[in-house]
Amino acid sequence: MHLELEHDYRFRADFGAGLPALHLDEPPPLGAGSGPNASAALGAAVGNCLSASLLYCLRRAHVDVEGMTTDVEVSLARNEHGRLRVGAIRVQVSPQLADGAEGRVGRCLELFEDFCVVTEAVREGIDVDVTVAGLTGDGGHDAPAASQPAP
Repeated sequence: MHLELEHDYRFRADFGAGLPALHLDEPPPLGAGSGPNASAALGAAVGNCLSASLLYCLRRAHVDVEGMTTDVEVSLARNEHGRLRVGAIRVQVSPQLADGAEGRVGRCLELFEDFCVVTEAVREGIDVDVTVAGLTGDGGHDAPAASQPAP
């Protein structure tokens, strides 16, 4: 990956291999807000990694996934020196499963977070809270995944 300053606070992230570039920009008043800032990109990376990990597990368990949406909220907090930091990331993954598939997801809810490379690395310094909407693995609904907040 290569980043290049285009102007003001806008950077072009080139991922190589023929992939489209991503433009990153700070919100006003620093930048123009013409792309996500680094905090939003981090949230997207965590949300994507969790979504892909859950999807992989569900497909391996032969669960028919008809769709999936993920909502991510990145909260900022000030450290002891008054500097802004990413304080927490809240993720809600909402898979849409074929009728009758809910009872086969229990093991995936126990495992998928542990296999998410990005989330587990981020969790070492940032509280990451994950919820899988509509699924509990026992046919129930809206339960937190088997996440453990950072100490």
